[in-house]
Amino acid sequence: MSVEIRIQEPDFSLDHEWQAMRARLGTDTGAVAAFVGLVRDVEPGDSTTLELEHYPGMTEKSIAEIVDRALARWQLTDVLVVHRVGKLAPADQIVLVAVGSGHRAEAFAGCEFIMDFLKTDAVIWKKQSERWIEATANDIERASNWQKGS
Repeated sequence: MSVEIRIQEPDFSLDHEWQAMRARLGTDTGAVAAFVGLVRDVEPGDSTTLELEHYPGMTEKSIAEIVDRALARWQLTDVLVVHRVGKLAPADQIVLVAVGSGHRAEAFAGCEFIMDFLKTDAVIWKKQSERWIEATANDIERASNWQKGS
């Protein structure tokens, strides 16, 4: 079982992260599900940056708590969370969540669960166009549905 959580300014390479994860996986892993989040262009044609801030140590702890909740729910064999901070432009990669499990259903569910709670519970602040961005009602509802057992 491996868990890796990184908060970083530089971009990440999907190929590099995939190869590193493959090297860690044991023969008990039958599926890997992954999600990559990108910066959306809020106003088409506007190159407004998204600024992400974090509190070192606290951010990693908040993400580790999310991962621990996923591990308690599903038999996951590997979890990788890479979240970028700093100034990002439209189309830049923001986040990578990759989850290994013995079976695809658990890999998909674990990946989705972690991503849903990153949007609501991770200690990361987002600002775009001088406006702080909070979790949307949809983000909160998705996270709430996991707590209801959905």
